[in-house]
Amino acid sequence: MENRNPDTEKTSNYNDLEKMSTSNLLSNINKEDKTVPDSVEKQIPAIEKLVDEIVSKMETGGRLFYIGAGTSGRLGVLDASECPPTFGVSDQMVIGLIAGGDTALRNAVENAEDDTEQAWSDLEPYKISEKDVLVGIAASGTTPYIIGGIQKARENGIATGCVTCSSGSPLAQASEFPIEVITGPEFVTGSTRMKAGTAQKLVLNMISTSVMIKLGRVKGNKMVDMQLSNKKLVGRGTRMIMEELNVEEDQAARLLQEYGSVRAAIKNCYKK
Repeated sequence: MENRNPDTEKTSNYNDLEKMSTSNLLSNINKEDKTVPDSVEKQIPAIEKLVDEIVSKMETGGRLFYIGAGTSGRLGVLDASECPPTFGVSDQMVIGLIAGGDTALRNAVENAEDDTEQAWSDLEPYKISEKDVLVGIAASGTTPYIIGGIQKARENGIATGCVTCSSGSPLAQASEFPIEVITGPEFVTGSTRMKAGTAQKLVLNMISTSVMIKLGRVKGNKMVDMQLSNKKLVGRGTRMIMEELNVEEDQAARLLQEYGSVRAAIKNCYKK
């Protein structure tokens, strides 16, 4: 049954926003934001189930797909795009798709989220299969693009999860591993880029980071497989090697240049 009044559409607890001082606006927004981590914490058992499912699929060559629209879609694409530089994985391991395509990352694409068939069409070029996991992201949990994609995935034996901020939504009902972070009314009524968006970002951080740690992409607490794509990251990699091997900066820098990654430098030096 369709959720006709998503929690994310409820009227703000505040009124006459335009009459508030700048200080009051900022304080009240911050007051609302402080509630988000507590809402996320309540969903840790649900997040755990989804993470373990993703890990089990990825251990046998599977991939993680995110689908979303608007802010939710952008957050999925963002999380996916940060996995290769952070953890040194292929850009085909975590894939984010947004309703309306890449144009929608910067500009709204009219009616893109209303097509129940389009998500599956967007996924087909990737040959998504039962080896993979599909996670739908939608604050209201009512977006046709995402629901249609999740339903079609389940019909094809693909594991599905979702991240939504409304209770009892059609998206959660359609998903095998639903995560429902109930953030309540937004400061500006219906503006889900605020608390709901923050909650989704936190959950996606938890999912991808935990998955990559469990797949061995972190050593100790270090990003040993990160891509050395700029001076800051080369410096970070050098410091990691200095700490791990107890060597001077010049030697650590040489080792990093020679082996091309923190992991390889440490591994080869321990062999010697």
